[in-house]
Amino acid sequence: MAVLLLCYLIFLAFTSHSSASYCICKDGQSDQALQKTLDYACGAGADCTPILQNGPCFQPNTIKDHCSYAVNSYFQRKGQVQGSCDFSGTAMLSQSPPVEASGCVYSSSSRYPFQFPHSLAVFLK
Repeated sequence: MAVLLLCYLIFLAFTSHSSASYCICKDGQSDQALQKTLDYACGAGADCTPILQNGPCFQPNTIKDHCSYAVNSYFQRKGQVQGSCDFSGTAMLSQSPPVEASGCVYSSSSRYPFQFPHSLAVFLK
């Protein structure tokens, strides 16, 4: 079964173009601005459960990392609609996800019916 999955992933890598887009919080923003963005994203539809204590994306436990997870979740849930990754200038689009903690998955699109861990997603680029 694992061999079949690997063959399928290799097939996808060679037959399709990945247009992965991530929304991440910008460097150089104040903790207050990032916290406001984090609070808004979590309150407006982002799935922030993974960044709660003991969640797979809680570490690293920084406002910026939690902010990036939240705005990316919001952006993906909104279907990557233009303007859904601005957050008053505190966030920006990126072609690569932030550095991820073990077990934390940043969604990059709704293209696949399931999410690949970042370690497998590199095969899809």
